[in-house]
Order: sequence, then C-alpha cells, then structure tokens
Amino acid sequence: MPIVTIQVTREGNKPDTNAITADEKAQLIKGVSELLRDVLNKPMDSTFVVIQEVELENWGWGGLPVPEYRRQKQVRES
Repeated sequence: MPIVTIQVTREGNKPDTNAITADEKAQLIKGVSELLRDVLNKPMDSTFVVIQEVELENWGWGGLPVPEYRRQKQVRES
C-alpha cells in the first residue's frame, strides 16, 4: 500500500489564484497512481496520494524564505 505525499506551495499557477485547482490536484493524484502502477505494479485502488499545500512564507530554499530566494535569483539573472 503506497502512500505518496506531494507538497506544493500555496500559490496559484494562473493569475488571481492562490492555490492549485481541484482539476490540477485530480491530475496529480491520477498521474502518481498510474506511475506507481506502471513502474512498481501497485494496484491503483491501494495507492494513497496526499496533497499538502504549504503557505509560501512557511517554505524555504537556499537558507531563505521562498519569496526572498526568488527575488535574489531574479536579480542575479537580470
């Protein structure tokens, strides 16, 4: 019985959104379940997928909160 946890930052992929959509979540669940079926021969009805949305300010990268990391990266790339 595989249990897969997917963590994403709580921010939208489209303007005026602040979370992934129900359709995007359904696609993730289906895709991960199919991948485990195809690669590990795990039945889809015994695969559990949990999606956790993490507030952006609770996510860090490179020793910085994500917004600050992104700002600094953008400045370096400019």
